[in-house]
Amino acid sequence: MSTASTAALRGDHHVHSTFSDDAVSSLEQNVAAAAAAGLDTLRLVDHVRRSTDWVPEYLAAVSALHAPDGFTVLTGVEAKILDRSGALDIPALPAGIDRILIADHQFPGADGPLGPSEVRARLAAGWSDEDALDDLVHALVSAMERHPGNQLAHCFSILPKIGLSESRLGAERLAAWASAAAATDTLVEVNEKWGCPEPAALIALREAGAGIVASTDSHDAAEVGRYRRVRELLDAAEDLA
Repeated sequence: MSTASTAALRGDHHVHSTFSDDAVSSLEQNVAAAAAAGLDTLRLVDHVRRSTDWVPEYLAAVSALHAPDGFTVLTGVEAKILDRSGALDIPALPAGIDRILIADHQFPGADGPLGPSEVRARLAAGWSDEDALDDLVHALVSAMERHPGNQLAHCFSILPKIGLSESRLGAERLAAWASAAAATDTLVEVNEKWGCPEPAALIALREAGAGIVASTDSHDAAEVGRYRRVRELLDAAEDLA
């Protein structure tokens, strides 16, 4: 494994706390777990919507944390892409959020988010796979351009849910996506929970000079910094490069 990949595994850039309604561990428990796992960087992240009003409380709680010497605690909020224009489901944010995590929780359609079953139905009814892939990449690039300096969360995790393989993206789409990430200072996480992006995408990111970080997408402190799939994806990308 390269020096860059080894360094990436010393951080976990997507860890949820009880500020998210589907997580079980506190901010304090996540920091303790990360330190115990030998990490040096942790990005605490919780889900938001346009109606979310607790972000100031979250930032105050993070500020009150006691982290070990030399340990970096970063902040983030995770918001889904709403549509092909790259709009996000996010409230007005106060100062102090380091990065927004841009997530493909649903498919970003022309007129709003589509659930996987709706996309499958449209594909079955004649919407071409190629057009769907074009729309997804267009939405991701638009989101990065509208919200630069942030992070892509579990990118392309929507594809298997709608019956398409990440391998269908092809070199041209991946190159455009990776170039946009580099141009907008967007970090792209390699996600343990969803096992994405795949090696071809990681190679495209490296060729474009985009930043890559590791994440567990943990909802339980016991998972923080515990990498298997991420390590395999990084190794595979190095073997193929």
